[in-house]
Amino acid sequence: MEKFFKIQERGSNVRTEIFAGLTTFMAMAYILMVNAGMFASLEPQVTYGAVYIATALSAVVGTLLIGLLANLPLAQASGMGLNAYFVYTVCFGLGLSYANALVLVLIDGLVFVLLTVTGLRKVIFDAIPAAVKVAISAGIGLFIAFLGFQNAGIVVNDAATCVTLASFNVYTGGVTWAEIMPKLITILGIIAVGVMSSKKVRGAILWGILGSAVAYYVVGLITIPGFYASSVAPNLTTTVAGSFQDFATLSFGRVFKEGFDFSAYIAANGVGSFIVMFLSTMLAFCMVDMFDTLGTLYGACSAGNMLTKDGEVPNMNKAMLCDAIATCFGSVCGTSTVTTFVESSSGISEGGRTGLSSVVTAALFFLAMFLAPVAQMIPSCATATALIYVGVLMIGGVKNIDWTDPINAVPSFMTIAIMAFTYSISYGIAFGLISYVFIKIFSGKIKEIHVATWIISILFALTFFLTH
Repeated sequence: MEKFFKIQERGSNVRTEIFAGLTTFMAMAYILMVNAGMFASLEPQVTYGAVYIATALSAVVGTLLIGLLANLPLAQASGMGLNAYFVYTVCFGLGLSYANALVLVLIDGLVFVLLTVTGLRKVIFDAIPAAVKVAISAGIGLFIAFLGFQNAGIVVNDAATCVTLASFNVYTGGVTWAEIMPKLITILGIIAVGVMSSKKVRGAILWGILGSAVAYYVVGLITIPGFYASSVAPNLTTTVAGSFQDFATLSFGRVFKEGFDFSAYIAANGVGSFIVMFLSTMLAFCMVDMFDTLGTLYGACSAGNMLTKDGEVPNMNKAMLCDAIATCFGSVCGTSTVTTFVESSSGISEGGRTGLSSVVTAALFFLAMFLAPVAQMIPSCATATALIYVGVLMIGGVKNIDWTDPINAVPSFMTIAIMAFTYSISYGIAFGLISYVFIKIFSGKIKEIHVATWIISILFALTFFLTH
């Protein structure tokens, strides 16, 4: 292990690497439940159990790759934000089937393999204006938090204002204790995660989910008549074998079995609309994945003082290639884009410096595959705490935006606001880039616009004019 991972050379030891791998797993294990819960809204096309196994298996492969090939203490799994884009924008918004959407993820991975091998991936990333880069993670964070509030039932539809706060008036508002109890559990769970995080508790988000779930069942069983029959008994029927069977029949290989059949969409919208939709949606997947991966790689390695003398991520091309391969594998398994998780920083903060910690994290994800029935009992009010707190973590990027300079402030704000207000990550990126281009043009700085920025902005504009 010493020769392969160069543990001592990087100032670490086996015990520290193992503990760092455990810490990273605890910090990001919530993705198994949150991702499966999000995809469960696509039933009967796919089930919670099928996506749970797909998420765990793709995390195993992606994390092993980055540990063994790039020798970095990082972990990969289905990315937050990208999974929401897959389910809510591509499937529900555009009307594509689960299998159709997997094709876009597969192409995303193949494109990234090509871009990484040729070195173009970093070139494209460098061509995107900093104002939009910085705002993307913050916008995704706000979008994810919005999903969390909706899943918890705290934010609900309103005819006049589109959204409003759910009623908590148990006395005169006609709301029952059974309806408001899960909302209160979510709110208390967020507070608990914040307190644990402030005290540097490892895996605070995971403990927040588990604690909220326990509180939900304890309070429900004690105070709500018929709670067992309605909320507990149905989940007890799930088995490990059932989850693997659903994975084998509903998700694994579905991209090849049904994914390339877009006849339903073409019949409803036409060939021209299909081409524009396909290209623009694939571009959105690629761009979000690109920014997420490169930003996480740099940020995590920078936090652990692991950057090279030139200020670059060690083995960066290998790390990005691992990400691309994992995305392809994830699409075959039946889940959304696999990307490097920012929670890897938790393991690095515990001293992880080599790929050995990633191998440990991958092993734990493998063991977690056999806990699907237990995970399915986690209620949405508990997983909502993770969504909202991840939003808290991701919104922190706004501090790096120069709000005193309108040339930077406007594109950044448009990126963040449009993502949350339109329920679409790609729309946010589009408005950020387009507003950046126009501000540069009319402020006399057109020469500062990169050619790639022009191309991407025009593609996005065509998408709006031809599909909306």
